[in-house]
Amino acid sequence: MKLDVLYFAWLRERIGCARETVETEATTVSGLVEELRAREERYTLAFSDLASLRVAIDQELRDFDAPLDGAREIAFFPPMTGG
Repeated sequence: MKLDVLYFAWLRERIGCARETVETEATTVSGLVEELRAREERYTLAFSDLASLRVAIDQELRDFDAPLDGAREIAFFPPMTGG
């Protein structure tokens, strides 16, 4: 399946792009992360600590074990703080 993957904040800086279309065989977000980590060192570095990341599927916050069924867009970003 094809997914639009968005990277925000320091993830965008480490990976070197804000958005890309990814062809994946993954069935869950964590499976997608494993495929991305296997691509290049920059992805391994960006996804080295999943506890410091949040994920949204089609603009809804989800867990990393969430299924990708029917998803069109996955966004990765650091936790936000209020002020």
